[in-house]
Formats: sequence, structure tokens, C-alpha cells
Amino acid sequence: MGRFLFVVPPLEGHTNPTVAVGRELMARGHAVGWTGYPEVTPALLPPGAAYIPVAAHAPRAVVDAMAVRSLAPPSGAAGFRSFWEEFVLPIGRDMVPGTTLAVHAFAPDVVVADQHALAGAAVALRAGLMWATSATSSADLVDPLAVVPKVGEWLRRRMHGLLVEAGVDEAAAARVDPRFSPHLVLGFTTNELVGAAEPFPCHWALVGPAIGVRPDGTPFPWDWLAGDRPVVLVTLGTVNWRAGARFFAVAAEALGLLDVQVVMAAPPEVVPDPPPNVLVVPRVPQVAVLRRVDLVICHGGHNTVCEALAAGVPLVVAAVRDDQPFVADQVVRAGAGVRVRFGRATVADLRAAVGTVLGDPGYREAAASLRTAFARAGGAPVAADRLAALLAPAGAGKGPPP
Repeated sequence: MGRFLFVVPPLEGHTNPTVAVGRELMARGHAVGWTGYPEVTPALLPPGAAYIPVAAHAPRAVVDAMAVRSLAPPSGAAGFRSFWEEFVLPIGRDMVPGTTLAVHAFAPDVVVADQHALAGAAVALRAGLMWATSATSSADLVDPLAVVPKVGEWLRRRMHGLLVEAGVDEAAAARVDPRFSPHLVLGFTTNELVGAAEPFPCHWALVGPAIGVRPDGTPFPWDWLAGDRPVVLVTLGTVNWRAGARFFAVAAEALGLLDVQVVMAAPPEVVPDPPPNVLVVPRVPQVAVLRRVDLVICHGGHNTVCEALAAGVPLVVAAVRDDQPFVADQVVRAGAGVRVRFGRATVADLRAAVGTVLGDPGYREAAASLRTAFARAGGAPVAADRLAALLAPAGAGKGPPP
């Protein structure tokens, strides 16, 4: 049996897939642990899971910067760069000492580092440990910066600097991109959604969504979904809702004019007087609700999109920031949904988009095809297979760094 340590950023959507994979590894008798910030990580882990906090709390400057981004999210290449400059790179540096201590304490055979938790790759490289990448978004898998090479070069320099600051040999740091392990890259998607023109390297495993068993005690009035009308879920995820007051209001008005039943995951004060067919609740048990839904209107977050498609549900995507425009384009290219403009969508725009997707069976057929592709990819069990294959024949790793 082996020991696996997941290194995750303070993002729920990046942690949940690792929990499904971790559960699978634990069921097979492996020792599994997580390290991350206490604001997000421990609440998502299975009972009894090993958890080592990477720090007492996330850096205040990063929290403040992300709060500002949540209210006024930048878009395009500028948004991508600011996400790295204000979030990924700062937490990458901040997590290095705590990740080092976690590796000492847990003594993993394999470190599984999220693409946006660069400390995991840095510490593993410095220690000579086997490491794998957890790619919870498909955007980076097809080089979204290919059309903006200056931003790509800027990012490569910054990542190299982070590795060297963390103690990685400069020559070794020059040979590796910490977003992509040379041993294993787990992508929680499939090529049917990514649409890559060229084959991926053989050490990349696109396993589809890793949802697994996700206990969720969020209360929900299930009788609201009774009836014959199509059900529409509106969500902007766990972060982007702060920028969504206008969008939620427009969506409520647009959907209130249609013969549908609506569940809107939003703070009630954002839509204080919803139409009779619109239920506004602060949170929903999303995986369970998606089994009863006919359409999802969302922000293009990779986990929300893949969870919807895993249930065979088509989408209307209003991308907000970061990787979301790339994911939205993948949905459109796959024929499983349409895009609207987050900041400019009108009542008429949303009514038309909803009518288009609900009225054309081709969108549901495309979503069902992706559901089949996701199931065929194997999800958490296949991810666990690929991770277990990294273990040395004797089942022993190199131990913690000196």
C-alpha cells in the first residue's frame, strides 16, 4: 500500500475532485492525506481523513484581492494574468513552508499537486519525490495563452522564479512546468469536451469528472421540483455570486416569463421578490439536484459544467472570469449549450438562450453524449488506478525530504 498527499488551494471546486479520488484510494487500503488552508479544505474531507493545515489562514492580501476580483472580475488575458498574479503565485509561495512540514509529517510516496497549488510541485521536486498533477480545469490543458505569447512567457518566468525560491535547483526548474507533472497529469475532463486537435502525452490521463460519493446535508424543498414543467438551475458557483447581483435579477425576470420551474442558488437579498416560479436559496445540494434538472444556467466553472454534463444536462453559460471563457467555448463547440454575456445579458437574451436550448433536442443529445464519454473515462476509480501505478514495486517511496 502507498501514501498519497493531496496539496490543494483554498478553492472548493479544486478540492472536491481530489476527495472523490482520495476516497477511492482509501477504500483500497492506501493512506491518504490533504494539506491546504483551513478556511476551505477540512470541511470537504471525508470523516477521519488525515489533514495537515498548510498555515493558520490564507494570506490576507490574497483574500482581499480575491474579494475585489469577486465584485469586479477582470476578463480575457488580463483576467487570466491577474488571477495568477493575485492568487496562484502568492499562495504558491505562501504554501511552501507548510507543504514542506506536511511532507515531513505525512511522508508520502506520491504528492498530488493541484495545478493552482504550485507549492506541491515545488516541494516534491526539491525532495525528489514522485508527484502527479491534479488538473481540475480543462483550460490549461490546451494552452489558453497560445494566442498571447507575451503573457505565456511572463507566466513561465514567474513559475521558474517560484521554484527556485522554493529551493529547486535552477537547472531542474528550467526543465519543468509545475502545472504538468512529467509522471502523471490527471485531467478531470475528456477530449470530447476539451476538443484538442493533437493527442495528449501518454502520461496524461483524462478521467472525466471525479464526483463519487459526496454527502451533502444542505436542506432543500424537494417538492418544489414536482410537476411537469422543465426545471432550470441557476448558479454562479461558490465564489462568483458576489459579482452576480445584476445577472441574478435579469435571470429571475427572464425565467419568470417562461413556463419553467427555477431553482436559483443565490443570497435571498439579491432577488428579494422573485417570480412565483423562481425559488431562491443560498445553497443547493448540487449533485443531487442535477438529477432532476433540464437546464443549467451557470458561470462556466469547470466543476459545475462537468457535473451538469455528467448528468446529461445542457447549459447556458455566462462566463465570468479566469478559465471560465475557455470552458464556455468548449461547451459550445461540443454542442451542449450556448453562451450569453455575463455583464451584458438582457432579459431578452436569456429568454432566447433558454428557449433555444430547451427547444432544440440536439443540445440534450450532445450533453447525453458527453455523459457517456465521461462515464467511459472512468472517473475516480481510473484516477486511483493511475496514481497507484506510480508506486515503486516494493510499495515504498523515498520518504520525506531531509
